[in-house]
Amino acid sequence: MPVPLHTTGKASFDDIYSRPDPRDYYARMSELDYRIPELAKPHLRRQIGEYRAATGAAPDVLDIGCSYGVNAALLRLDTSLAELAGSYADPDTATDELIARDRARVAGADTLPGVRFIGMDASAPALEYARAAGLLDAVVHADLEATDPTDAQRAVLASADLVVSTGCIGYVTEKTIVRIATAHPERRPWMAHFVLRMYGFGPIEADLAALGYRTERIPGEFAQRRFASAAEREQVLGTLASNGIDTTGLEDEGWLYADLYVSRPLSSPISTE
Repeated sequence: MPVPLHTTGKASFDDIYSRPDPRDYYARMSELDYRIPELAKPHLRRQIGEYRAATGAAPDVLDIGCSYGVNAALLRLDTSLAELAGSYADPDTATDELIARDRARVAGADTLPGVRFIGMDASAPALEYARAAGLLDAVVHADLEATDPTDAQRAVLASADLVVSTGCIGYVTEKTIVRIATAHPERRPWMAHFVLRMYGFGPIEADLAALGYRTERIPGEFAQRRFASAAEREQVLGTLASNGIDTTGLEDEGWLYADLYVSRPLSSPISTE
């Protein structure tokens, strides 16, 4: 069955985010060698550690586009995508059993005690699973591209100390990022976003700068996944070419690639060492 393209040019996987548990999500992503959350893990752990060192407190981490709590699972359980996919491979296990198993696992093996994870996503079933399973401590089901957060949503977003994403930029724009950054009337959260090279970070960086942020791109490129179809490959390569971006050794090898941008309020230093 052909994979439809999202309006952003990427393949659309909307169907796998509407299931009551992550089995289909991990099965499909495994087929495409999805890896950016695992490549992001040491960088996100570093952000958490640097925030703790700078403030003396464990951060509340908001993951935009969190789906089934993938980043939270990788970070809290110090595990791998392959292991997670394997743990959801049994088609006969009831969803309630998976939830109970995951809750017990987080309770017994959380490697980041004190760190709270908040998930924001457009998929209510994915958020519901991740919260029920104990991977996320709080959730926000919202489309901040379309509307401002409600008072209740704003209160949750305002608690975030570190905002991260590993693939949603493009689906969300500076509209969402600014609404999150300004959820608290006075305090600005740290941010770390992995952004596909086909999108870039310029508009978001400019709006964050107007709010008093300084942004740096961390050296290196990060493989997200293999192209899902020839149509996606053609679309992405065309977009990159039109933006004057050299794809040699990267996207032209059959993979989507992202850059990492770290944004912090001017009062907070950014270290790329």
